[in-house]
Amino acid sequence: MTGTMTYHGMCAVLHALRDRLTIHETADFAAQLPMLIRGMFYEGWQPDQIPVKHRSKEAFLGHVCEAFPDDQSVDPEKLTRAVLKMVASHVGKREMDDIQAIIPKPLRELFPKL
Repeated sequence: MTGTMTYHGMCAVLHALRDRLTIHETADFAAQLPMLIRGMFYEGWQPDQIPVKHRSKEAFLGHVCEAFPDDQSVDPEKLTRAVLKMVASHVGKREMDDIQAIIPKPLRELFPKL
């Protein structure tokens, strides 16, 4: 994956997650992210439009796919798992547990086991 693809992939996964959290949980989560990743997380955020109504695993992965409209080689589930694993290494277990408690059950399987 090129640097540009990595950036788009990270943003897509972070935004898909962000848009499924409450405003309070978004702020709690973002506060634990490194500054650069926090900026990516908040980029384009529209808090008056969250949480999104389509909260299925397919909708989440579809959001990730939208970052790569011309590249069918991207595996959105593999990419999501990799980004969430990286994020989990920067965010405390307690915060990751909080997030998993509020997202729909099918999305929880995308998170790394801590």
